[in-house]
Amino acid sequence: MGLLSKKDAKLITDPLADNNPITIQVLGICSALAITAELKASLVMGIAVLFVLSVGNVVISLMRNIIPSKIRIIVQLIVVAALVIIVDQVLKAFAYDLSKTLSVFIGLIITNCIIMGRFEAFALANKPWQSFLDGIGNALGYAVILVIVGFFRELLGSGTLFGIPVLGDPIEMTGVYALGYENNGFMLMPPMALIIVGLIIWVQRSRNKDLIED
Repeated sequence: MGLLSKKDAKLITDPLADNNPITIQVLGICSALAITAELKASLVMGIAVLFVLSVGNVVISLMRNIIPSKIRIIVQLIVVAALVIIVDQVLKAFAYDLSKTLSVFIGLIITNCIIMGRFEAFALANKPWQSFLDGIGNALGYAVILVIVGFFRELLGSGTLFGIPVLGDPIEMTGVYALGYENNGFMLMPPMALIIVGLIIWVQRSRNKDLIED
């Protein structure tokens, strides 16, 4: 038997496709619209949510038998707020410019529907190991969509990836710019993120007919 049972493995793989938190559950979509104009910001936000959700799920699972039902939401908010503060301070210490780019959106992880939803729906009813895997799976599912959206928005909107020019020099007209290509400024606007997410949903559902029935 491998490290993960078949049931445990599904906790990671399901949110990557058939039960993706953004494209299927339509949760956490605000950050997908707001911070994906740059691939680096998309990746860092995904990593931040990965840390907060996986660790938070474990903490809530460990405390599940001692948390009074009437104050469980307050406890969950305290846990996620503490983890978000850690993320925010690490970013300010090691990636200050990026922390300014993400600014308020890091703080809004506290109210991210995916995190609070997994606390409520899974961590409060399952053991720490399964809760950790669930957090990893859902965070990766969230991060994959952010990275895909950020990739196309930055590439087509700015001609760069991670701030590095990949389509040539638009001033000296080298690369694809020499063929007449121009950066699409609309790609950097939030509505384009929604359109890309919609296209991802369309592709996903066209490949899996069961999702249409759901």
